[in-house]
Amino acid sequence: MLSFAASHAKGKSAADKIFDTVMAANKAGAKYGKDKVVNAAPGTFLQDDGQIGFLPTVEKIYRSLPPGEIVSYAPIAGIPDYLDAAMTAAFREYRPEAYAKAVATVGGTGALHNIVNNYSEIGDTVLTTEWCWGPYRSICEDLQRKFATFAMFDEAGLFNIQGLTAKIDEILAKQERLVLILNTPAHNPTGYSLSEADWNTILAKLKEYTGRGRRQFILVIDIAYIDYAGQDSRQFLKKLSALPENILAVLTFSMSKGYTLYGQRAGAMIGVSRFREVIEEFDNINQYSCRATWSNVNRAAMRTLATIYQESGLVQQVDSERQQYVLKINERAGIFTAEAQAAGLEMYPYKAGFFLTIPCIDPGRSCRKLEEELIFAVALGKGIRLSVCAIPTPQIPGLAGKVAAAICEI
Repeated sequence: MLSFAASHAKGKSAADKIFDTVMAANKAGAKYGKDKVVNAAPGTFLQDDGQIGFLPTVEKIYRSLPPGEIVSYAPIAGIPDYLDAAMTAAFREYRPEAYAKAVATVGGTGALHNIVNNYSEIGDTVLTTEWCWGPYRSICEDLQRKFATFAMFDEAGLFNIQGLTAKIDEILAKQERLVLILNTPAHNPTGYSLSEADWNTILAKLKEYTGRGRRQFILVIDIAYIDYAGQDSRQFLKKLSALPENILAVLTFSMSKGYTLYGQRAGAMIGVSRFREVIEEFDNINQYSCRATWSNVNRAAMRTLATIYQESGLVQQVDSERQQYVLKINERAGIFTAEAQAAGLEMYPYKAGFFLTIPCIDPGRSCRKLEEELIFAVALGKGIRLSVCAIPTPQIPGLAGKVAAAICEI
């Protein structure tokens, strides 16, 4: 085949099973009627009437922006008020006692791109959990990094600390620095959240490793779903106050989920360290990468968040409106979880968030079987992901039994 692609680009493909599944569900809805189709694939919150959720206060502020705040360029690093607002939104009352700085990125994805690009060498291995958001791998491979995972849960269904440390040992035998990505709380795709005990053990282990020499860890905490994880979901962030010099923590903040501005692509990477020079370097190198990759971020979305955080009353309004979405998702997940238990359907421990996951032997065939009943779910490597954020509540009862039946038949 004739090709002009460079050697490192050959064979790449942009196919995405999530968007493909959404398109298939939409096509079925047009043919059979939307009320007949269960679309369990989207990563967006849908109301019970099937309409996408748009937080009313966010919508009002966004639509009221003057033209100059919509069409003008923004600074490469982001609007200063936005950067302050992003850190406040991320930390709330649990801001670590350390140096911290934010750089605006194209959603959380842009933050992850910069982290892999700037904190790992070409050929290095980046580590995360076996159950994870698929683009983690794509980002690493596109940047010529290796991608490794460890089993997320042990036999007791708890976070697999032993698996994590074993994989770290394996990787650090070949390289001196490690980018470790942990998506919590309200993990995509399982809905799991690391406990305080989990965090204590993880940080103790990382500190132990750094005490053995000059090994460095970039601890990446993907907090895309943190606003759906409950009031106490940020407590662990205070633990970042006392990190040793060889550990840099980076939060990936996004306006997509918590502020329902999915397509506006506004996010930030927030670096946390006890050392000023580490954060100054963080600011410099990541601004440089922003300019060299996407230039700058959507000004209207940034101005919207900045406006919200200028008034405590607006923050409270947005929080109150979002809480209604949280309660609705929890209701859906609660119904499904209870029915799954009754049907003997195994699922990973769901705490909060947009998704839950059912392990199975042949996810592809199981999902195709479900599609025969007009149920469209996402087939992962070793399980099925269901978007409880997107399934209208009236469609939840009976769903677990149908999933169980499809898996058993396969």
